[in-house]
Amino acid sequence: MKQLIAAIIGIILSITAGIGVYSQFVSVDPVISDGLEAQTAMALAQDREPTFPQISMEDVPKDHENFESILYGYNLVNETHVYAEDKVGANLSCTSCHAGAGLQDTVASLVGVSIDYPKYIARAGDLVTIEKRINGCMVRSMNGETFEVDSEELDAIVAYFDYISEDMEEGQKRPWAKSVDMKQVPTPNVQDGEELYNKSCISCHAADGSGIGANTGPALWGETSFNDGAGLARMSKMAGFIQAYMPIGQEMRLSDQEASDLAAFILMQDRPEWGKHDKDWPEGGKPADIMTKERRKEAQNGTIDWTEVLAGFQ
Repeated sequence: MKQLIAAIIGIILSITAGIGVYSQFVSVDPVISDGLEAQTAMALAQDREPTFPQISMEDVPKDHENFESILYGYNLVNETHVYAEDKVGANLSCTSCHAGAGLQDTVASLVGVSIDYPKYIARAGDLVTIEKRINGCMVRSMNGETFEVDSEELDAIVAYFDYISEDMEEGQKRPWAKSVDMKQVPTPNVQDGEELYNKSCISCHAADGSGIGANTGPALWGETSFNDGAGLARMSKMAGFIQAYMPIGQEMRLSDQEASDLAAFILMQDRPEWGKHDKDWPEGGKPADIMTKERRKEAQNGTIDWTEVLAGFQ
């Protein structure tokens, strides 16, 4: 028995000694350890979905060098049809598509937008600055006119966008600004789209598509809506936007088919024309799903080939 106990004690001592020797070989310098922990924390932070920053114009520091411009820019974005009435050809504002002047995470938020620019845009075939992007929206989505370079209005909108992007870093994830383009658009049924529109959309957008207000129910077609050069005049973008953001409070409830049906019904209606379709996508690659005047007429008389329109999206 004594020999057995001695053997067991010997084994334990050997294991303990071995652990001590091993720990000497794998021990990490405290400084290195701290550095590794910092790198690990940084990597985890980059992978983690960022929290949407809550921004209020009431919190803009009054000693901010662009205080007045930021507030003016907010007003221009929130009520473009009022503060830039002479430049807007529709009864729309930026808020019509970007809820709460882009400060809400529910509908096409603009928080952090400045870090995306300048960037290459295929439709322009060029590197586009934030100023050019704003003016692009003015002449397409607003069916209006551009702001003059260095104008008070353009500078103010840029100041506002810069302010709501201050805490963002280049390359940072912004899940609230994700693309909502529908990658595969089902062949639409415009009759079903009309029925769904009359059931779910007329309370905000009116039976004739003229809307009830730029920020409460914007015009979806007609002379006070966006022209057919706007991004939403494309089936993939309109269907994706509808599915992601509509109806308010019931987002992502519509199927791909329902969103496509609605998009087709809305985009087959008459709207202002964009006079420079031939200048878009100068490097090639123009998508087929732009609902131009010709396509609208075909949809209205029942001769449209949706397979051709949705080429590349089915």
